[in-house]
Amino acid sequence: METERLSPRYSGIDVWDPSDILDAMVEGQFAAVAAVRAARQALEGAALAIEPRLRDGGRLIYAGAGTSGRLAVQDGAELMPTFSWPQNRLLLFIAGGHEALMHSVEGAEDEIEHAENLVREAGIGANDVLIAVAASGTTPFTLACLREAKRRGALTIGIANNRDTPLLAESDHPVWLDTGPEPIAGSTRMKAGTAQRIALNLLSSLVMILLGRVYEGLMVDVQAVNNKLVQRQRRGARCARAGARQREARAAGAAGLRSRRSRGGARPRRRSAPHRQGSGRKPRRAQEARVMIPT
Repeated sequence: METERLSPRYSGIDVWDPSDILDAMVEGQFAAVAAVRAARQALEGAALAIEPRLRDGGRLIYAGAGTSGRLAVQDGAELMPTFSWPQNRLLLFIAGGHEALMHSVEGAEDEIEHAENLVREAGIGANDVLIAVAASGTTPFTLACLREAKRRGALTIGIANNRDTPLLAESDHPVWLDTGPEPIAGSTRMKAGTAQRIALNLLSSLVMILLGRVYEGLMVDVQAVNNKLVQRQRRGARCARAGARQREARAAGAAGLRSRRSRGGARPRRRSAPHRQGSGRKPRRAQEARVMIPT
């Protein structure tokens, strides 16, 4: 596994000066960002493929094990309060279930049959999208989820830090994050994990924007579950209304100018701007955000 090779740059890291160790690890974080930037075309292609499936009522499924699984669960869980993504259209498959969120579950990542059963029992089909994340690109649980979902017609996105691996080769949209060797050999929670977190964040955020759940940079569908978010939601609504009034004024002025230039021109009708792109609905009320993680 490439992410486990020890680079000479970090040999003897345990006896370095603490300041040098931090510099080396920060250097690794910059490398993670660079790896995601290099994969932006793949992320864009994945988002464009995901959007129509979800618009047609499909579900979003995340799958992973260990660090990759916890990062996938985190990204998926945040879609509900941030973008009001429906709970019944989100599934989070992590090897070992709920317990794996806090503890390492021995042998969970090797449970191929369990992974296949999760996909079957969920009834994953052609409208659904599965995002599978594994640093090695070979994790049995994650790979089994992807293969079974693809067999059932779902769109599959594979995110891995090693190239030429089954997860990338077999996914409809592979995203290779070339982070290289870790500062601490085998610790994929470092560069590889950072790159995965950024990639997942960018991918899901872009999909939500394409679905119209962001309006002029505002999270118009955020669930206001505390006072801070209530105030943020109100500020966002005020900004949206102010922007709408400005656009209407400019549109009315331009229409009036055209009307004066042509005889008998009809007076332009005043229209209210939509609350968000593609929708006239107001923000939904806060709903309880629960994570659907099969045991």
